[in-house]
Amino acid sequence: MGGPELAPHTARRSERPGTPGALRASVARVSTLTAQPPILRTEGLTVRFGGLAALSNVSLGVPAGEIRAIIGPNGAGKSTFFNCLTGVLRPTSGRIVFNGEDIAGLPSHTISRKAIARSYQITNILPGATVLENVRIASQSRRHNWSMLRHHRAYTDVIASARTALADVGLAGKEDELAANLSHGEQRNLEIGIALATVPKLLCLDEPTAGMSVAETHATVELVRRIARNLTILIVEHDMEVVMGLAHTITVLNYGEVLAEGRPAEIQANPRVQEVYLKT
Repeated sequence: MGGPELAPHTARRSERPGTPGALRASVARVSTLTAQPPILRTEGLTVRFGGLAALSNVSLGVPAGEIRAIIGPNGAGKSTFFNCLTGVLRPTSGRIVFNGEDIAGLPSHTISRKAIARSYQITNILPGATVLENVRIASQSRRHNWSMLRHHRAYTDVIASARTALADVGLAGKEDELAANLSHGEQRNLEIGIALATVPKLLCLDEPTAGMSVAETHATVELVRRIARNLTILIVEHDMEVVMGLAHTITVLNYGEVLAEGRPAEIQANPRVQEVYLKT
């Protein structure tokens, strides 16, 4: 399958994100963000499956408040990187430092309690539960060791937190609907709401616009921009117009290694990145 073209799609520019204004805004903000200490950094992150290196010596730093895109051809190591970061995979070697703590190798439930949340490439919701129940369960998962005296108050707080998360992702008023009855775009946004209900500092979005219509994609891009005001976001996304319109910085992986890193305009003009995408 051919890789995505990095050149701007000017014929569709009025319909999709990634306008010159959005790129200028990204450049302006990234200069401020780079002055911030990294909330996340990896040092020599390596994952081997037998003799195959899925990640090889990946080192990067993400400032607090940044939207960082991780892109690359299929098999480049993007999902492996997310899996290491969220505790699904244990790295062979290297460090993952979040908020000053090395979290490499910690189990996923421990990492989630350290304010890292993730949405998945394949929608990961409870279709037979209501929209509110999906988010309530996530909100409740971060509250443990309740005393019996505080149980009612804690439950009330959980419901309030769940409703706030649903409002943040545009699903207010749909609390009592079954998740299975939502549109594809609404289900993807519900998954973001589930992640927000855990009150993360770092949100990892795995192809959040996959399978969406143009209108749904635009709405999701605006949603990500809105919630990013209080978060650091890592995003894996194949739609280059989405990437160029959202990301402050882009890291390009290829065969498990960092091929390039820079601002959207720099990556767009990078001949090595163009070669990798055009030859796949």
